[in-house]
Amino acid sequence: MSEHHIPTAALHRWVNDLWLAAGSDAREARLTAHHLVGANLSGHDSHGVGMIPKYVLSWQADELQLNRNVSVLHDAGSMLSLDANRGMGQAVTEEAMALAIERARAHGVCVMGLRQSHHLGRVGHWAEQACAAGMISIHFVNVLSKPIVAPHGGSEARFGTNPFTVGVPVAGAPPLVLDFATSAIALGKVRVANNKGVDVPAGCLLDADGVPTTRPGVMFPGEGEAQGALQAFGGESGGHKGYALAVMCELLGAAVTGGHTIRPETLTHRHAVWNNMLAIVFDPERLGTSTSFGDEVQAFADWVRSSRLLPGNDGIALPGEPERQRRRERAETIPVDSGTLAQLDDAAARVQSVRGTSPGPLSRLAA
Repeated sequence: MSEHHIPTAALHRWVNDLWLAAGSDAREARLTAHHLVGANLSGHDSHGVGMIPKYVLSWQADELQLNRNVSVLHDAGSMLSLDANRGMGQAVTEEAMALAIERARAHGVCVMGLRQSHHLGRVGHWAEQACAAGMISIHFVNVLSKPIVAPHGGSEARFGTNPFTVGVPVAGAPPLVLDFATSAIALGKVRVANNKGVDVPAGCLLDADGVPTTRPGVMFPGEGEAQGALQAFGGESGGHKGYALAVMCELLGAAVTGGHTIRPETLTHRHAVWNNMLAIVFDPERLGTSTSFGDEVQAFADWVRSSRLLPGNDGIALPGEPERQRRRERAETIPVDSGTLAQLDDAAARVQSVRGTSPGPLSRLAA
């Protein structure tokens, strides 16, 4: 399937204008565009503008609520329980993280639970927000949508891709950011592969009969067909580890925060992707190690990089470095496949039909 290149600045304006047309205020539209385009810039097309068609369907179904703010459900100083009120994840999570960072400055640490957020996007973005403020953050997230990941030893999907994320600031250098789905591959990456008409790597998918496959179409079945399932990360020998971490993300991200875990009884929506998140944000300087922390991080990084390379590798990347490399490569243009481009044009048409205005089809900006 052919690939088109959209000027990065123009894509940002288009996303911003789309949500303004849908009814978002200026802040929400700007944050949504910044986050989604930022995910594409980082090389995570799975969490970028390709999510917009699903967001628009959720908005049309009155599931995604625009221009919402978080509500404080419980405030114990260093412990915060927040409700996102089903608001746009890119806006409400930015607000929630700002509150957590403020409390961590005051108390040294904040444990923040956020429930009922619409899809909050690339979780690494929120770790980067904390790191920019000098904070370390740890995130457990569950995904309340159609179950798509099978438990280790099972063939039927029972939970979502449940990301786990850690951000560590480094003085005078970019932060270290670990951010991954607990499935072998994110569903968005399967969607991108399906739109491009290419296979996914082996060890990622099971078909509807529980047989391993590389065909992404098993996750997007036709009418009356059964869906396949993603596998937990770790492969045949280590899949139990990805599965166990996914379970902990489900329980810490949802049950502890007062959100719903994924069960038939809680899946009452059609289009929305709801997220619940437990974030632990703390100031490393409060541990009394500020004089040694940065030096120790750098010394360890240097030691890791000194490893003899395997054939075919030209260097050892630390967490967060691949994203920074992609941002340099995509600074001017962002690739969008034809299937995703058609879906984005349809999303703009849907906004036009409801609101009477839109930025028009994205395809007119494609090269």
